Amino acid sequence: MRQNIRSRNDPAARRPYLTRWIYTLKRAKMMLVMTPFMQVFVDESGDAGLKLTQGSTPFFVIALVAFSDPEAVNLIDQRLTLLRKELHVSEHFEFKFSKCRSDLRKAFLQSVAPCDFFYYGIVIDKSGLTGAGFKVKESFYKYVIQLLFLNAREHLDEAVVHIDASGEREFRRQLDAYIKRRINTEKSHVRHVRFLNSANSNLIQLADMVAGAIHRSQTSKPDAQEYISLIRHREAYVQVWPRREKKKPKS
Repeated sequence: MRQNIRSRNDPAARRPYLTRWIYTLKRAKMMLVMTPFMQVFVDESGDAGLKLTQGSTPFFVIALVAFSDPEAVNLIDQRLTLLRKELHVSEHFEFKFSKCRSDLRKAFLQSVAPCDFFYYGIVIDKSGLTGAGFKVKESFYKYVIQLLFLNAREHLDEAVVHIDASGEREFRRQLDAYIKRRINTEKSHVRHVRFLNSANSNLIQLADMVAGAIHRSQTSKPDAQEYISLIRHREAYVQVWPRREKKKPKS
C-alpha cells in the first residue's frame, strides 16, 4: 500500500517545522530580554563648558543610578507614572530638575526615596581644572564618565547601562567602546551600553533628578541641602573632583 508521506521539501509539509522554529526563536529572544542583568541609568546636570565668566555652570555633575533587582526597576517606573496623575500633570510630562518647580522636585524625590536603588555621583569643580584637554567637550565628558564608573565598578556586574541619548551618533558609539575598554579590565562589569531618549524614560529622568539634587547641594543657595537630604540614604559615594583644599583659618 502506498504511504502518504510528504517530503520535507514540500512547503506544506515544512510549515510545522517552520512554526516550531519561529516559536523557539521568539522564546529565546524573550528569555534574553527577561534575563536579570543589573540595570544602570546615567544622566548629568550642568554643562561641560569652561567659560565660567560667560555663563557656564561652576559645576558639572554626572549621576549613576543602579538597580540590583530588576523588579525594582519596574516598580519605580510604575510609581513615577502614577505620580504624574497625583500631580495632575500630563502623562508625557518630563521630570527635569532644572525645569521643575520646587514642589515637583520634592514630590518626585519623596516618591522614589523608599525604592530599592543606589547612586554614585561625580562633581567636577571647574574652577580647579587646568590643562587644554578639558576644553574639548567630548574628551571632558569621557574623562568624567570614566571617573564615575571607576568609583562604581566594584558594585557593577554584567550591568546594562542606559545613558541619555544626547550628542552625535558617532560620539555615542565611541562612548560605548570607551566605557567598556576602561571599565572591563578584569571582568565584565558593563555588559551593554544603550542610549535612551530621556522624554520616554522614567529611569533616565530619575538619574536627571538625582544629578540635579547633587548639583544643587554643591551651591550656596538656600535650598542647597533640601533635595539631596530626601535621598541621601540611597547614596553609595559622591566624589568632588578636583578635591577642594580646606582654607586654613586666619590666626
